[in-house]
This record gives sequence, structure tokens and C-alpha cells, in this order.
Amino acid sequence: MNASRRDFIQKFALSATVLPMLSSVSAAPALQYLEQKDGPVLRVALMGLGGYAQRVAEAMQSCKRAKITGLISGTPSKLKEWGDKYKVPETSRYNYDNFDKIKDNPEIDAVYVITPNALHHDQVIRVAAAGKHAICEKPLAISAKEGQEMVDACAKANVKLLIGYRMRFEPNTLEVVRLRETGEMGKIKFFQGQTGFVAGDPSQWRLNKALAGGGSMMDIGIYAINGARYMIGEDPIWVSAQETKTDPVKFKEGVDETIQFEMGFPSGAVASCLSSYNINHLDRFFLSGDKGFAEMWPSTGYGPIKGRTHKGDIGKPHTIHQTTQMDAMASIILDGTKPHLPVDGIVGVQDLKIIEAIYASCKTGKRQTLDLG
Repeated sequence: MNASRRDFIQKFALSATVLPMLSSVSAAPALQYLEQKDGPVLRVALMGLGGYAQRVAEAMQSCKRAKITGLISGTPSKLKEWGDKYKVPETSRYNYDNFDKIKDNPEIDAVYVITPNALHHDQVIRVAAAGKHAICEKPLAISAKEGQEMVDACAKANVKLLIGYRMRFEPNTLEVVRLRETGEMGKIKFFQGQTGFVAGDPSQWRLNKALAGGGSMMDIGIYAINGARYMIGEDPIWVSAQETKTDPVKFKEGVDETIQFEMGFPSGAVASCLSSYNINHLDRFFLSGDKGFAEMWPSTGYGPIKGRTHKGDIGKPHTIHQTTQMDAMASIILDGTKPHLPVDGIVGVQDLKIIEAIYASCKTGKRQTLDLG
């Protein structure tokens, strides 16, 4: 492919527009995300060399169990620049047309797909067909149906499908989970998740329904959904939501600007959440039980993550999230270890089912019952 990634995305978006619009601290030991072991290194090809991939690549320079051994991009200049910088030979550099050839490259164990949401489905399935493990950025896909197809394809190929849910390895987050699991907060009654920022460039792919599958919910609101699930320790059984749109020019049909949503859980706990592409300073989790509370602010940014409980400051050391995530994923893939909080494709499909129910509630004005399977 001679076209740049931008051209590739623009062509995809153009073809899609002719179709109908689619989606302190306790004395007890800290919870460990997994036991780090010495062992083989996971050899990873990065697909989609954009801004977040750059963050991942820099973080991986500090990994003990993972390294960059392949690159996939539609931009030849990026392949050369990144290849030279990270010492990836030309034989392990691919474009979007020929990356199926990774099947014959023994220097690649897994591919980290970091492309626009609508591309994840086909790309992960091609990765699986090539016999490589897939790591996919969130959201897994633009629909639960597509997500399940990805899960099935990876299972059929006997490769793992993991999602870049980096907060599920973050030390302060896991300390709150530990406090909840040990009963130190008592019966959990309430969770609040505020997630959002002002989206900039109106021409970016994240504001294109065909490429993003939606708006703020698919990008930032998914953190509140995911956070509610691991903070409360249950899966929701119903959801109710309403959308506010103040700028229909920037946030076109199918691209949500701001959504408020509530979720109910089997124990009786409730969650109240906000997802926005038009409000800054939203990055806060709050968990309340009948014996205590935990607050994280910031809660999902790149860090440092800060938190306090009814006992005082959590104070876990800051880690580079992507470094921790990739070392953990290497252990999952190579050692068969199980993280305390799962990051497999099934979790991603469940989050997409919740998002679809939120959109349905916004459209109908009615509470939606959830069956996450």
C-alpha cells in the first residue's frame, strides 16, 4: 500500500458514508496484578503508528518481558522512522495490505492493534488467521456482534485475544479492588464514574461515526463502564441513559457528545456515570460502602493516579501504565498466568453490550435489561 494511514482512514470513511449509519492503606499485603517471572520475551508487532502507539512504544523500552519486533503501517515514512528508531529490520515491517505475511515471521508472537475502532474487527481476525496472538485497543470493536466474531476467530485459531485495559493492572486501582474484596468498605452501595474531556479537531476520526462507532461512550465512557464493573465487583443487570447534545454540527448523528447513565447491579448497588466529549476535568471514580469509601482523582488518565480512602491516602507508586500492561500481557500469553482482573475478549464484548444498551436507552427513553452471558 502506497497510501498513508490518513489516506487509508479517509478512504474507509468515504466508503462508509454511503451506507446507513451504524455503534491509608491497610496492613494487609497489596494485591499484585500478577506474579512477575523471568522467562522468554513476548515479541510484539505494533499496528497503527499513531499517537497512542508512540506512547506504547516508548513505554515498552522499559519492559522486562516484551519488546517491539515488528511494525505495521500504511505510511512508508513511518515504517522507516520507527524501524530505525526501534531497530526493527525491513523484513519485519509491513503495510495494511501485506501484513498477513507475519504468519511466516518467527520473530513476531503477537500484534498490538492500535487503529481506529472500526478497523479492529477485520485486522484482529487477520492476525488470528496468521497464527499470532492479538492485543487490541479498546473498544474491542464497534458492536458486540463484531466483538464476538473476533473472540470466536481467535479461539478457533488457538491464539489469545487481549484488550488494552491498562487500568486493570494499575497499583492504586488494584488496592481499591483489594479493599473492596477484603470487606474493608463493607457492603458496596454506590459507584460514581466521571469521564470526559473537550474533543478538539472536528475532523478527527473519533468524531466520525463510520470509524469510531459512536462518540464519547466508545472512547472515554467505556472507562466508567469498565471501572464500575471491577470496582463494584459485579456485572450490571440494567442500564438507563439520556444524551445531551449542544453542538450537532461537531457531534453529528450517531456521535454522542454527553451521556449520563445509571446502572443497577444484582446486590442492589447502583452506579451513576457521565461520559462527555465536551466537558473537561472529568476523571474521577468514587466507591461507597457502608463501612468506608474510596476516591480516585485522577482515576484513568496516564498518571499519576491518585486515590484516598476512609483510612487516608492510598499512595501506591506511579507506574507507566503501558509498561506494566505489556509485561503483564507477556506473562498471560507466555506463562499462562491469570491476571486478577481479566482483560480477555469476553470482557470487551460485555462492555460493548452495555454500550449498545446505553444507546438504546437514549433512543427509547426506557431502562434496558442486560444479559451479559
